[in-house]
Amino acid sequence: MTSATIDARLRLDPDSSRTTVLDGAWWPRSTNAVEELPRLLDALGDARGEITHVLLNAAEWDLPHDRRAATGSRRVNLGWYTSQPAGLITVVSEFGRDRFDLLVIPPDASPDSADAALTAAADGKNRQRTPELLADIKHVG
Repeated sequence: MTSATIDARLRLDPDSSRTTVLDGAWWPRSTNAVEELPRLLDALGDARGEITHVLLNAAEWDLPHDRRAATGSRRVNLGWYTSQPAGLITVVSEFGRDRFDLLVIPPDASPDSADAALTAAADGKNRQRTPELLADIKHVG
């Protein structure tokens, strides 16, 4: 894991494949996408190609719902959908040639619960879906 990945609190399946349920998990520090997404995008880098789009559930993130996020010289298009499953973001790279789904762990998750969910979502053999993983998360406060 790189320091950018640790800073972003991101864990990815090292053997990504289209047959997995999830490709990893992300534990943002808040529901402010304007602040959180650049850190995620930096951590993802070009690991799966240049990221072009991120699809998010509009109800789970604070306003404003900007149409683009920037990190360095990159600009990524954001799509806000009510139909996007809760607790999931979809990252699209290289003009739609690759996509991956990340569990979004609530910012108020306990560290132990978050670590367990990060590990489970990044395990390609784990068949749990987002609702099951979210149900197991304990919250702080």
